[in-house]
Amino acid sequence: MTRLDTLQSAIEARLGGQIRSLQRDRGELTLVVAAADYLDVCRRLRDDEALRFEQLIDLCGVDYSTYGDGRHDGPRFAVVCHLLSVAHNWRLRVRTFCPDDDLPMVASVNEIWNAANWFEREAFDLFGIVFEGHLDLRRILTDYGFIGHPFRKDFPTTGHVEMRYDPEQRRVIYQPVTIEPREITPRVIREERYGGLH
Repeated sequence: MTRLDTLQSAIEARLGGQIRSLQRDRGELTLVVAAADYLDVCRRLRDDEALRFEQLIDLCGVDYSTYGDGRHDGPRFAVVCHLLSVAHNWRLRVRTFCPDDDLPMVASVNEIWNAANWFEREAFDLFGIVFEGHLDLRRILTDYGFIGHPFRKDFPTTGHVEMRYDPEQRRVIYQPVTIEPREITPRVIREERYGGLH
């Protein structure tokens, strides 16, 4: 029995009915759980002696709105955690989908793993995912007055505003984006005997 088999058996035995799916791909396990079970599952993954995922390596948001060329028919937003068990030397990916696309929300796991603090703030800032129970959920990468969430697939690539220094006002100002869309036609070179070909 491999280490991955042992981990899969331990997860199936400990979490049973809370498992939405447990996928095995490229030597890694991905556990999908419902948003309602997410906090409890994460606490059990950390505290159960057979699992002991002491460390949260990463947490991020995902926007599935254009996944599979738009053929994804489930919830739009998900939260993905990457966990490490130093004691057992194994890793696990945990995914949960936010049930409401208009107000994506899941529980905060910051009380379980302190490392989740800034990761959850980043997912809130870039995707607009709200982490219920987070004590300091503020933007972390965008400006204070920033409108929208730039990693959402429907966010315009040019943004909504641009900033520049105004020499008359002697300060940085914000203004609507002034980029005009243009069509770029590549230059085609057709020379006689180009590259030694006749």
